[in-house]
Amino acid sequence: MSLRATVSQYWQTFQHGLFPWLAEELGPLSERHKRLVQVLEIVRVEDRLPDRCAGGRGRPQQYRAALARAFLAKAVFDVPTTRGLVERLGHDPQLRRLCGWERAGAVPSEATFSRAFAEFAASELASRLHEALLEQTLPGHLAGHVSRDSTAIAVRERPARKPKQVKAKRKRGRPRKGEQRPTQRRRLERQGSMTLEELLADLPTACDTGVKRNAKGHQESWQGYKLHIDAIDGGLPVSCLLTSASLHDSQAAIPLARLTAGRVESLYDLMDSAYDAEEIRACSRELGHVPLIDSNPRRDALKKAELQREALAQRSIGQVTPQAVRYRERSTVERVNGRLKDEFGGRHVRVRGHAKVLCHLMFGVLALTVDQLMRWTL
Repeated sequence: MSLRATVSQYWQTFQHGLFPWLAEELGPLSERHKRLVQVLEIVRVEDRLPDRCAGGRGRPQQYRAALARAFLAKAVFDVPTTRGLVERLGHDPQLRRLCGWERAGAVPSEATFSRAFAEFAASELASRLHEALLEQTLPGHLAGHVSRDSTAIAVRERPARKPKQVKAKRKRGRPRKGEQRPTQRRRLERQGSMTLEELLADLPTACDTGVKRNAKGHQESWQGYKLHIDAIDGGLPVSCLLTSASLHDSQAAIPLARLTAGRVESLYDLMDSAYDAEEIRACSRELGHVPLIDSNPRRDALKKAELQREALAQRSIGQVTPQAVRYRERSTVERVNGRLKDEFGGRHVRVRGHAKVLCHLMFGVLALTVDQLMRWTL
């Protein structure tokens, strides 16, 4: 069954069966409630999480499936804090019952939510749910292109101290004839011979300070992390990596490309000038893709002049190449970044540590993926 047919089947089930039944049971549902119902029914978090965690002595632990559904609701409703989520569950009976609690008094405390979230972050629950969702909906699907970009993730966390680098003493003067002095290879050069596990382990993940130039040409800095996203046509986020804010975009391109290639088949890789490196193009071709990467004219004055001449020539004859038309689709991933921040909690990161920040963002990515799937039926 094709992806569009699968999504249409979901849509028919929601519109003609589930929504009317829920309206009779719970009362009128808002658009946000319906969006949450779609996320909960497609993700099925309870199928991948035991109802009850095995506990030791003392008071039994709360049901973790209901808590996981509540964190999905937090992303769907764009609730900034866990305290705000607990308060909303207390006065919103429809939301409370969708998550799994019948009475307001049954909603756990904020501390219980925090402990459960720490468990979800340690087990990478949200990332595993997202991967399972893609396995469920994308088998046999051929994507036209993969758009790759990163976005700044600001957090309320103190940057980690960087260890002092001890530089090796270099011999003065020219090397002797036949003498080879050791040189440190760049990360992009090393990545070509690494496995996927080694690539992911090699990326820095500590909180630090990032600096970039915005669309208006001004430099801006933030404290936290950087989220790298691969999105296919249709605005579906396929792969995500969270790294230190100071890591250059190009350093995460090869790990992200190999991670995405294991999840979906695609034809083109679309990237901006930050990824202009021959190692990245070689990796894309090795995976059977066509790399369309904007050239970075700052790296080579001759290249800049050549690009300007080509642009003037094409403009004079009114020529638009197929590659240029395809490259316009790169803005897909920018819209994904914007929706994640504006609608699914990407701007409200109140947790600390790489694992927890990634878990918070992946709950939002999970909700965003389902929402984009449902939009394909409109």
